[in-house]
Amino acid sequence: MKVVLLAGGFGTRISEESAIRPKPMVEVGGRPILWHIMRHYARFGHNDFVILGGYKVDFIQDYFLKYFRSNSDFTIDTSTGEITWSRSRAEKWRVTVLDTGVDTMTGGRLKRAQDIIGDDRFLLTYGDGVSDVDIDRLVAFHENAEAWMTLTAVSQPGRFGALGLTPDKTRVRTFREKAADDGGLINGGYFVCERQLFDVIEDDSTILERDPMDALVAEGKLASYHHAGYWQNMDTLRDKSVLEEVWATGNAPWKA
Repeated sequence: MKVVLLAGGFGTRISEESAIRPKPMVEVGGRPILWHIMRHYARFGHNDFVILGGYKVDFIQDYFLKYFRSNSDFTIDTSTGEITWSRSRAEKWRVTVLDTGVDTMTGGRLKRAQDIIGDDRFLLTYGDGVSDVDIDRLVAFHENAEAWMTLTAVSQPGRFGALGLTPDKTRVRTFREKAADDGGLINGGYFVCERQLFDVIEDDSTILERDPMDALVAEGKLASYHHAGYWQNMDTLRDKSVLEEVWATGNAPWKA
């Protein structure tokens, strides 16, 4: 399955960093948070990535264009310029970087990538949140849910929106992107999606978390996988500091 990463937003809440680079390229432990997320998926055998860039997408392009070179040893013959590469530490990933437009919304970014993603089931997440969610279990849950999309529900205090779930906690009954300080379960990303998702996305102005998800809720096709483990996004400098502190312990829950 392809892993699709939403990485094109402005990151206004962490503008101290995002004024220089896109938020997914802000570093934790000397590596972009995007790299941490990709490493987690690769742990479960998912190595085919589609990155949906927009704001300062050139930073993402340059990073992966130079990735092999930056993670390999080499010998150069200075008389001819011939380079022999050796002992590469680069992961065996296939990475597609798409420029989906600076002002395109999350649903629109996904719609622009439809021809690249194809008709197969795919994984989707945001480019700013790490977790120790078991991707194999998430996919297995989705396969039994008969849904067009499964999201990962996580616990987080109230500045985020909250999910209203059915009594068995396997279907989303109400979806609020932002809500009062109720401290309920929230959308943590880490989605599994079917091609039917594209049918409820209109154009560049479509915000994935609004009309499309409302449409899925109305059809009973938005499922919820409850993850009780670690999840942390990087929305502010405080969040970045939290992630840096956890990484520095050497036992970060999301570490591959």
